[in-house]
Amino acid sequence: MDDGGAVREVLDRIGDKWSLLVVGALQDGPLRFGELEKRVSGVSQRMLTLTLRHLVEDGLVSRTAYAEVPPRVEYAVTGLGRTLVPLVIALAEWALEHSDEINANRSRP
Repeated sequence: MDDGGAVREVLDRIGDKWSLLVVGALQDGPLRFGELEKRVSGVSQRMLTLTLRHLVEDGLVSRTAYAEVPPRVEYAVTGLGRTLVPLVIALAEWALEHSDEINANRSRP
């Protein structure tokens, strides 16, 4: 795969609607599914499940299942995922800083 294909593949995966929000929500420490669902406003259970599955598959998030009753599963950002956190924060800050200007441009005829 050429470099453009590699970049496109990674951006397709982390550039979806939920992945960066999930990584950002996990930046302060591990969370259970329900806690994560509350922190990522608007995500459905199905989309959160799929997003977590992809992030775990890519090595950005870890999934730890504890043999307890009731069962407990926690998700956490991995070392690789931690390298993405500053970029997620920078992108979020940029979006907040420029959202008014972007919305104004969208409403132009």
